[in-house]
Amino acid sequence: MGEKLICNNKKAYHDYFIEEKMEAGLVLLGTEVKSLRAGKANLNDSFMLVRDGEAFLHNLHISPYEFGNRQNHQADRNRKLLLHRKQIDRLYGRIREQGYSIVPLRMYFKDGLVKVEIGLAKGKKLYDKREDMKKKDSQRELSQALKSKNRE
Repeated sequence: MGEKLICNNKKAYHDYFIEEKMEAGLVLLGTEVKSLRAGKANLNDSFMLVRDGEAFLHNLHISPYEFGNRQNHQADRNRKLLLHRKQIDRLYGRIREQGYSIVPLRMYFKDGLVKVEIGLAKGKKLYDKREDMKKKDSQRELSQALKSKNRE
């Protein structure tokens, strides 16, 4: 089976340089999985922290399941990430360095399980963001010029 995308974190690519990516599992409740199947999740402003040797995802918003009863989940609770001990230790060593953080890049279903792609990220300065916007604008203009030339 393939992957079914739940949500993307486009803001992470705008605000950070992504240096390394890895896949992690999530510990979820039943109503959270049902909400994710409906696509009701938001990765913006979420980040990973290591506490007591375990990795947790903070500020991940999964909307409550609309057909859930009183045992429905809290929308903004911290969720545990499933990673190997060596992976957690390596990531923790990197985020202790100045300017590094770990952000989720996308969330998807893989063989029926919810996975999160996390990235080791270093924050961009304002001039880096401007430079990226200039590159995107020039690429867009170039592709539009090629399209119009091919139509003629």
